[in-house]
Amino acid sequence: MTKPKLGVVLMNLGGPTSEPATREFLYNLFRDEDIIKLGGGAAQTALAKLISSLRYKKIAAKYRDINGCPKGCTGSTYCLNRQNKVVSDCCSPINGLTELQRRTLEKVLKTELPGFQVKVYTAMRYWIPFAADIMKEMMADGIEQVVLLPLYPHFSWTTTGSSFRDWEDVRRKLAEGGSKPDWQEYTVKSYHLQPDYLTSLNDRINQAFEGFTPEERSKTHILFTAHGTPIAEVDSGDPYTAQIVETVEAIMDLRGRTENYWICYQSRVGPAKWTQPNTEDLVFRLIEYGITHFLMVPVAFVTDHIETLHELGIELLEEIEEEGKHVDKLVVTKGLNDHPDFIKALAEEVKGRVAHVAVG
Repeated sequence: MTKPKLGVVLMNLGGPTSEPATREFLYNLFRDEDIIKLGGGAAQTALAKLISSLRYKKIAAKYRDINGCPKGCTGSTYCLNRQNKVVSDCCSPINGLTELQRRTLEKVLKTELPGFQVKVYTAMRYWIPFAADIMKEMMADGIEQVVLLPLYPHFSWTTTGSSFRDWEDVRRKLAEGGSKPDWQEYTVKSYHLQPDYLTSLNDRINQAFEGFTPEERSKTHILFTAHGTPIAEVDSGDPYTAQIVETVEAIMDLRGRTENYWICYQSRVGPAKWTQPNTEDLVFRLIEYGITHFLMVPVAFVTDHIETLHELGIELLEEIEEEGKHVDKLVVTKGLNDHPDFIKALAEEVKGRVAHVAVG
């Protein structure tokens, strides 16, 4: 009996691979009505074009500070830098790190699911490879079983929901063109309490604390920082913020609740009310209380990118200095990236979705 062909699709945000790509990336981001609500339709498209034109050079400068491919492309085969053999000075680390996650997960699944022919793909939401590229590749590969696996442990309509909607839009357009994908499809909506995910996050905290003396550690406050969301999203029933709290409380249970900790939210945009407290505001407030040792834990980000490496690792320290404030130590934990326990968590989610499929 022929082994069924299993395709696992890692869904992620994506990131620009050059300065011109930054403009297109921002345009795609601001045009998405699930994440940025600017009225939709032609009005949102026009605003997305204007905002991306005005902001892309400033954002591109930040990507240069954290360039993910200083020695050559580490991203997917779809990357234009790889195809053109270009060494970019302005590439988001999320591209190479997601490709690393893809390769590592594929290797694990081939070992742990011997009854399947396994191939892992990556579909980015706002930059290549897009869902349309990957769906066509999977159809050409003859995939029979599909697991959609977002690299967002916590479900939000603005992240996982947006990726799922985009995927369905591509399926619909292909079907309208007479080439509907012929496979069984399963989704992973969230895994914010998955034991191996929690273990990997807790281990990153322990690894970071290895750089602290016992005295420093006793003074340190842990700040779990997640991407914020508009309060309107929370009020509408989006489970993301509640799941963030559940993850943090589970982590602190693992740690025996012996440390001071806080939950905060970063990356707010626009005039609308967002989840509180804001990360920067909380740090400033704690400094006023005399706290000078911080461990920043990006709890909702599983792949290092601009929010972790630049917003926390560079901008936050610059803001502290510009405000005339002082910290003795502020460390940002490393992203989960290809942490073995995190990859195991992803593999377990896939295995749970296909456990019922008959294999040879």
